Amino acid sequence: MRDAQITDLPYIREIYNYYVANSTVTFDVDAMTLAAWRSKFYYLGKLGMPFIVAVSPAGQILGYALVSPWKEKRAYRFTVENSIYLGAASTSKGLGRVLLGELITRSKAAGLKEIIAVIADQGADASIKLHRDYGFEEIGRMGKVGFKFDRWLGTVLMQKSLK
Repeated sequence: MRDAQITDLPYIREIYNYYVANSTVTFDVDAMTLAAWRSKFYYLGKLGMPFIVAVSPAGQILGYALVSPWKEKRAYRFTVENSIYLGAASTSKGLGRVLLGELITRSKAAGLKEIIAVIADQGADASIKLHRDYGFEEIGRMGKVGFKFDRWLGTVLMQKSLK
């Protein structure tokens, strides 16, 4: 586990874009460009937001986790949304659990107070369970707020206080 580096971004993009093309866990429908990832990397770095990667002993990026601002309005500055994505070969091995634990620790150290998880309401039971195991509480649901793969999708909102 380490901080993400600019040289990791092609691998992070590959992991993320797999889910864009093949899953409803992200509501993005267009692949994210390397330029967009660079912009996000520098923006999160400027804000002091944790952005970490899990790396194999051989140096392969297995997955990543980050937090980003929940909303743009300044009053929300201590509240973030988390994102965790694993390479297809790294799922169901406990790596998401390790990444989330480290992300929570680093978010506390960064002075953040609340983490929000916005999870697809279809096909993401493992993510909901993982967040629940780490003390996230379900705070609401939104139905039919996304449309992907010719179907409507909702979200489950979960929150954890870091105070």
